[in-house]
Amino acid sequence: MATRTWTSGTSERVADTAEQTERLRRLRRLRGITRLMDTALHIPGTRIRFGADSVLGLVPVVGDASGALVGLYIVNEARRLGMPAGKLMQMLGNIAADSVVGSVPLVGDVFDLFFKSHRRNMQLILDHFELEADDLQKR
Repeated sequence: MATRTWTSGTSERVADTAEQTERLRRLRRLRGITRLMDTALHIPGTRIRFGADSVLGLVPVVGDASGALVGLYIVNEARRLGMPAGKLMQMLGNIAADSVVGSVPLVGDVFDLFFKSHRRNMQLILDHFELEADDLQKR
């Protein structure tokens, strides 16, 4: 019976490929969440896009808190992917701004239409990994 042996170079390439595949899978999931939260819908006849974060923001207290929780999930995934602390703090600042200003009645609802914290955070993640949004398309 033959025994299969692997050279270290081959096993490293396989590990790198598996790691890249897992990273892309996680980034695609984050991109989907980001789209749902910030840009899933649009106002006909305009270029204004909005998502669940804007709709949830209409519900006092609970809406902005739920948007912040989703944002914290994205930050935690970024941490698990290896983002540096400085960028994680910037991401947390985006979530804080969205939550604090978004909680102000009326002004916060308009702010939510234009300040897309999840989308900004996703862009920080893509920039860190030197990826474009098109790179996350399934081939």
